[in-house]
Amino acid sequence: MGRYVIEVMYDGTKFHGSQIQGDTPTVQLALNQTLQTLLRTPIPTVGASRTDEGVHALSNFYHFDLDIEPRADFVYKCNAILPDGIAVKQLLCAADPEFNTRFQAVRRQYRYRIYHYKNPFLVNQALFFPYKLDFDILRQTAEIIKEYEKFESFSKRNAQTKTYNCAIHQSEWQVVGEELHYLVTANRFLRGMVRGLVATQIHIARGKGTLNDFRKIIEARDCTKAFFNVAGHGLYLEHIVYPDGTFI
Repeated sequence: MGRYVIEVMYDGTKFHGSQIQGDTPTVQLALNQTLQTLLRTPIPTVGASRTDEGVHALSNFYHFDLDIEPRADFVYKCNAILPDGIAVKQLLCAADPEFNTRFQAVRRQYRYRIYHYKNPFLVNQALFFPYKLDFDILRQTAEIIKEYEKFESFSKRNAQTKTYNCAIHQSEWQVVGEELHYLVTANRFLRGMVRGLVATQIHIARGKGTLNDFRKIIEARDCTKAFFNVAGHGLYLEHIVYPDGTFI
């Protein structure tokens, strides 16, 4: 029995989130159905990072077990079966038969994209936000985030987590062409956390609060104090890092 891992990318607007929810079209359901069709037996998968409806992924990982070695054309055949909104990038074999894509990831990176001028080619690919933002304030809020490790204020209610601690490695705003991007990297993220960080920073950068107010929101450890009102389709799970030697 071998533990295998597939790296996938997907357009989040084509699915109702990544995690399986019965017969609701999700990323995980599409993967499970594809593997079952290809291998002619039910193949349950476990995902590295849960993404909400509309959220895209340039890289996410799912592990599963097989008692046979996959054929060389495994990735090609998976992509031939999968719907258009998702693609398998590669197949990997875990060195540890107990490897878990979720719990053994050491770093995750997200990017939130905003554009200010109407562009039909960016619909559902970034957030259209035609309002003035103070970029200097955004830079300062991004720096403030790195000072903290408790982020309960940016976790949606009913999150199944034992701790709200996150180690933020990178938090910054970037001007990329005509877009504004928020890039954040951490060891883990809470449910809805990146959208909460983005929406709350935007609230402050529009002059609706001060930097001290931003600190108070973080320190309150109360999700009713933060804002989450930015669309999922502006958010991308970009990168997941595992320890060296994880894959054969």
